[in-house]
Amino acid sequence: MKIAVDAMGGDNAPEEIVKGVAEARESLPDTEFILYGKKEEIEKYMTDFKNIKIVHTDEMITMEDEPVKAIRRKKNSSMVLAAQAVKNGDADAVFSAGNTGALLAAGLFIIGRIKGLDRPGMTATLPSLAGNNDNFTMLDVGANAESKAKNLHDFAILGNFYGTNVMHVTNPRIALLNNGTEYDKGDKIHKEAYQLLKNDESINFIGNIESRELLNGTADVVVTDGFTGNAVLKNIEGTALSMLKLVKETIMNSGVKGKMGGLLLKSAFSQIKEKMDYSKQGGAVLLGVKAPVVKAHGSSNANQVKNALIQEHEIVDSKLVKNLADYFEIHLQSIKQSEVDKENENN
Repeated sequence: MKIAVDAMGGDNAPEEIVKGVAEARESLPDTEFILYGKKEEIEKYMTDFKNIKIVHTDEMITMEDEPVKAIRRKKNSSMVLAAQAVKNGDADAVFSAGNTGALLAAGLFIIGRIKGLDRPGMTATLPSLAGNNDNFTMLDVGANAESKAKNLHDFAILGNFYGTNVMHVTNPRIALLNNGTEYDKGDKIHKEAYQLLKNDESINFIGNIESRELLNGTADVVVTDGFTGNAVLKNIEGTALSMLKLVKETIMNSGVKGKMGGLLLKSAFSQIKEKMDYSKQGGAVLLGVKAPVVKAHGSSNANQVKNALIQEHEIVDSKLVKNLADYFEIHLQSIKQSEVDKENENN
């Protein structure tokens, strides 16, 4: 197996990316990592080159670059070359912690969409507070700023497959993120999407869900547009960090007894922090393209990079993309046949 790595993407690149690759290699001895980036910079942090190949490039896409323009103009950037390697069959998957929009454009324009899908969706695995080991999947969390009702329906189909085959949930509960739980809540797009999801008998649609219920274990898959999903994702992360900071400051300012109590609760706070850290699940997966594309948080450290690479290895090993493409095509055919049958009944 070969994974193409954008070694120059991310706030802490290339150091944390390279160190993460080195850690992942210990867990994945059957995998070759192809690192794209400045060779002299990569070599500063890599002493053992077993199962490591470096493809030198002086060009890179920054966080400030306009995504589509960057993909088209910076043909020799580390991200573009990594994606091109997947398209050419020189690698099985691509990983980056760099510019999210540019990676999405690379997945869309270089690697390409699966048949029948208008827009891919980006997933994130988030913690559920209903149980010790429960999580839920949300998509889209950044691939599409705007979505039509059909796109939200497609995301539900993708999420149903991901929940069943990756999260190992039997008949996953699918909910539509909205500003109320009533069926007629939201704008025209969400009302239309609600009906599409309700009429799709192949998925377990449980209705609308409000953002305040996301972490309560109500749903296994939550469907939304990329703008809302990304905002919610960052809000959850920011709130968790802010609350931990507030608790710490309160303890430190509460005198000797408060500090002693805080010391006794230190392990509990560590568990809470661990529970709320969604990055330990790996990166965000771009579902709906012809090869695995995984995006890690821009500020990822080596351990988070390692987790994302292990996750990507599992995706490749399970033939997730091919199985998803087959599932999606069959699902669309089933929907069309159902529509034909209903029309014949009405006539």
